Amino acid sequence: MTSERSAVPDSANPDVVLVGAGIMSATLAQLLKVVAPDWSVAVFESGSAVAGESSGPWNNAGTGHAALCELNYTPADENGRVDPTKATTINEQFQVSRQFWSHLVRNGMTGSPKDFISPVPHLSFVTGEKGRSYMRARHSALAAQPLFEGLQYTEDHATMAEWLPLMMEGRDPEQIVAATRSDAGTDVNFGALTRLMLDDVAPKGVNVYLNQRVQELEKESDGRWKVTVRDTDSGEEISVRTRFVFVGAGGGALPLLQKAAIPEIRGFGGFPVSGLFLRTRSPELVSRHQAKVYGQAAVGAPPMSVPHLDLRLIDGEYSLLFGPYAGFSPKFLKAGSMFDLPKSVKPNNLGSMLGVGRTELALTKYLIGELLQSRGARHKTLTGFVPTAEQDDWDMVTAGQRVQVIKQDPKTGKGVLQFGTELIVGGDGTIAGLLGASPGASTAVAAMLTLLERCFPDRVDAWRPLLQEAIPSYGRSLVTDTALLAQVRADTMQTLELNG
Repeated sequence: MTSERSAVPDSANPDVVLVGAGIMSATLAQLLKVVAPDWSVAVFESGSAVAGESSGPWNNAGTGHAALCELNYTPADENGRVDPTKATTINEQFQVSRQFWSHLVRNGMTGSPKDFISPVPHLSFVTGEKGRSYMRARHSALAAQPLFEGLQYTEDHATMAEWLPLMMEGRDPEQIVAATRSDAGTDVNFGALTRLMLDDVAPKGVNVYLNQRVQELEKESDGRWKVTVRDTDSGEEISVRTRFVFVGAGGGALPLLQKAAIPEIRGFGGFPVSGLFLRTRSPELVSRHQAKVYGQAAVGAPPMSVPHLDLRLIDGEYSLLFGPYAGFSPKFLKAGSMFDLPKSVKPNNLGSMLGVGRTELALTKYLIGELLQSRGARHKTLTGFVPTAEQDDWDMVTAGQRVQVIKQDPKTGKGVLQFGTELIVGGDGTIAGLLGASPGASTAVAAMLTLLERCFPDRVDAWRPLLQEAIPSYGRSLVTDTALLAQVRADTMQTLELNG
């Protein structure tokens, strides 16, 4: 089991310190044990359990983002042409994750991969003539890509009633609808996966310390980092010294990278957004919606507002989640402080923060509207997806905090809000951190491989054979190498038991 120790030995000076015990740190810990098994690793987690924030299963949609259904990854230009580039990139990154998880399973990480991943069809759903025209163009663009082989399209009500019985019941038979379906989709419990990965490396020199909040990161004259840690129970502080630090603390990464005072974090800010989901555990409703379905964001609404109705399997129990309904909190973590946002404003990022305040008026308007929504208004949004939904069948759950990246546009110098993730690497490669949110967890392996390449460029060539053994497509393209793609798909489907 993952170490439950809350006291850190004074003598502990690990080779690597990982801040935060979520999916990113767990992934990096596993990759380090592949390429540098003799390195000692310490993981400091401020909470009382691993995966307590964004990696927790109720704090994210668990979609296993592969761009099979997320329409914001396939934008259309003014002529209606759909660009598949971002979708293919994200899908390939998810295939990389699947390969690495398969490697861990083959090496005995878990008794059954069903403990963290299960097959679930992924569908996209739109209404209206404009939506149908877009969906046709999207399907045409993606169907030509080997990564999206088998993507089905329909605008037929009867076919959709077979695919989505809960969503089609009670719907106007004259309404224009269109949908795509991929049977290659999955539901991933990233909380369970994080725990499994950290439990697996515990006997291999990776110590996880809970209730330990990293207070300071200070570069010393010998090039090592002094990491000051406070016990959240006793208040006791200790310091360890390490050659490399990764800050994978979700929303808590920004303030720690600011404390490290690396030049690369200058100009970066964060905008926290909380999320709410409607949830039902009704067996009758769940049985009639065996899928994850994504729609389109309302005109003028940000990508974070894309509505989706997801089948979830958490701790052996099925449920449906619908949302998200955005909210605002100045906290950077669910267990954070109300002062997180104001404390993150520094002279070097004030321009970026103010710039976003001026340019993102649509986001501001959207958030205010979301905050003012009544329970009835939220239910009305649900009925756009499930026309026959009864309000009493659904309860509200609070998802994890997301801190969207604010950065300076190098061309204009103005602040821009970025919906995605950003890997920040210190100039000498001894510190790195990850900012942002979706697709985050699903592409964690690709993100941490990039970290290894950027932080340890002098070691990557020696590590390459080890990485290729764990991830056969490493250094190759699944977009162009169709034979390799077919092999990877078959291998991971069998190992992860995704054949049904």
